[in-house]
Amino acid sequence: MKKFTPFDKGIKLVSKPNDLDVTDDDPDVLRAELSCGHVTDPETLADCCRAQLSHGQTEFKCPLCRKQWPYDDVRQLAKLTIEERLSFEEQLGTNTVKKEVNSRDCPGCGTLIERLDESSLCVQCSVCTVKTGKHYAFCWQCLREWRGARADRCDGQGCTSGDEELLRDCPMITLSGVRCPKVRKCPSCGMLIEHNTGCNNITCPKCADYFCFLCLKPGHYSPCTVVPRQIITTTVL
Repeated sequence: MKKFTPFDKGIKLVSKPNDLDVTDDDPDVLRAELSCGHVTDPETLADCCRAQLSHGQTEFKCPLCRKQWPYDDVRQLAKLTIEERLSFEEQLGTNTVKKEVNSRDCPGCGTLIERLDESSLCVQCSVCTVKTGKHYAFCWQCLREWRGARADRCDGQGCTSGDEELLRDCPMITLSGVRCPKVRKCPSCGMLIEHNTGCNNITCPKCADYFCFLCLKPGHYSPCTVVPRQIITTTVL
């Protein structure tokens, strides 16, 4: 596990509790003060940034105050290994390309697909169509194989009609020592989001709302009050 020591140079070390992990408050552990003023340890910082990358972000921001963390600071304070640096930089490049050309990875083959018609959620993948010998399209919103008669509305499970079942039956995960459902509805737009590990705070890939996966409130609240399964689909919590 990565830790700070008194020999780490160029880093403002403090003995304050971890602002990004409410369970980490050992007074004998050294932590770093970030450029935004909040305090954390290398592992938590790396996990937080990794989660932001997985949600398509092209820059790193503090989940508490939303101030941007320079990548050079992240590299140093998260004590990224050479392999981690390469992975982070590759994902940053991929996210940037996707953002600039309005493209996403096809869920069928992984090919980067550009959406040419922004009024349609139904996007065809020519690679999968050739491979399977039949027309293949996926939903731009939920990234599942297309189900529906209208181009502006997906009827696939987990996108519209299947929301309640997925929210009710999804497995539980542990974040910061707290149990919560693996799938949540975005509190702003209602899109289903699956989370596994890392920072409690995530960005919705559809509307870019930033919220805590435990309490579903903007930013970060300490301590969090975990919201139970969202099984009422007629109301966005």
